Amino acid sequence: MTNTTYDVIVIGAGPVGENVADRVVQGGLTAAVVERELVGGECSYWACMPTKALLRSSAALRAARQVPGAREAVTGGLDVAAVLRRRDSFASNWADDGQVSWLGSAGIALHRGQGRISSERVVEVTGPDGATTTLTARHAVVVATGSSALVPDITGLREAAPWTSREAAAAKAVPARLAVIGGGVVASEMATAFASLGSTVTVLARDGVLPQAEPFAGELVTTSLRDAGVSVRPGAEAASVTRDSDGTVRLTLTDGEQVEADELLVAVGRTPNTLDIGLDRIGLKPGTWLTVDDTLRVLGADGTPAGDGWLYAAGDVNHRALLTHQGKYQARAAGDVIVARAKGEPVQDGPWGRHVATADERAVPQVVFTDPEVASVGLTAVAAEAAGLRIRVVDYDLAAVAGSALHADGYTGHARLVVDEDRQVIAGCTLAGPDVAELLHAATIAVVGEVPLDRLWHAVPAYPTVSEVWLRLLEAYGRSYQATTP
Repeated sequence: MTNTTYDVIVIGAGPVGENVADRVVQGGLTAAVVERELVGGECSYWACMPTKALLRSSAALRAARQVPGAREAVTGGLDVAAVLRRRDSFASNWADDGQVSWLGSAGIALHRGQGRISSERVVEVTGPDGATTTLTARHAVVVATGSSALVPDITGLREAAPWTSREAAAAKAVPARLAVIGGGVVASEMATAFASLGSTVTVLARDGVLPQAEPFAGELVTTSLRDAGVSVRPGAEAASVTRDSDGTVRLTLTDGEQVEADELLVAVGRTPNTLDIGLDRIGLKPGTWLTVDDTLRVLGADGTPAGDGWLYAAGDVNHRALLTHQGKYQARAAGDVIVARAKGEPVQDGPWGRHVATADERAVPQVVFTDPEVASVGLTAVAAEAAGLRIRVVDYDLAAVAGSALHADGYTGHARLVVDEDRQVIAGCTLAGPDVAELLHAATIAVVGEVPLDRLWHAVPAYPTVSEVWLRLLEAYGRSYQATTP
């Protein structure tokens, strides 16, 4: 057994853990990361990068077919093998040599194995060979272990060996028939991807498609999936699952109907990777999400920092915003505040301060890479009302913008602003349409910056771009406001 001391120890070397360690080292402290799988984590190998690679080729083909001149140049369909090869390249063929090399260049130590907190500021690492290394942190331990796909308690489901997001992202072949349980982001994106790659897809969306988004977004994606040949079944729920000896998966629904498929993807949520990291040794419950304050310190059952505040949690594991970019944002805040506290520097922990993750509650951006894309930031109308805001909802047909007509024939899309009437700022924005992902950051800046509407009026969109929708939304708001003002 060996014992090594660092200023900060990070359990988990995904994008979040890497960013925490990097900020710590840039701040002048030493850091080590502990990783039981691949350095780079879920996003690099089984989520963000490979899944978007699966989706991009079909999106580019659809875009070409929507523009006369380009349409005539398209003489064939997707080369599925080429799509899968490109996906493999973006997953680095599931080898982490490049990211391990980056850790070394950044001055971050790597310990491979299962990390478990054994006592205050102490982490024991059980390596692949069974040997144990004890790591001691002078200042902080950060849990950045992420989350895994949730497999619900449906009779026979686990025995049927379903796909989760990992198997879907890394699939070596395209099944002739794919059934999907779920209607959220992963379910919708993978239904889009595999339908374009040639699968006959059935989506059992008990709560509908994209149920957390503005309703029009789910409706547009549902229509598009059905146009692509996907059977979308809102309200459908599996009661039991079996897999035959020939590999066929049979789902019996709660209404007695049966659905057959060659593979089954389960995409109904996530569960925290905290079961085997030693939480019980420090009075916390294994297998649960970790509650944190805005500076990402883990809180105990009494709502105060666990221990004397040496334990932090960033990324999915704290359940604030299960998105890679939001986890990296938390990582920057956590790394910087750990450095500040270690050096006795002032901590900026007020709303929007450098050392807090305020955007987790007010301005989370997200893109769903379906057809059409759905891009959103801030609150939906329902969420804003639930938060007690007095709001005005402004809608506009995205297809009516000149830039949209130029972008593609038959462009279909929709835009919505949720305006906080009392403060006259944007509380939320949702865009659904081809290639709207690149419009999202403007909305994010408006929400984070709390830019007054009368100042936004002076942000003139270039013509003819799809961004002209901002002008049209502000005009629509003005008409609505005047119509209801005495």
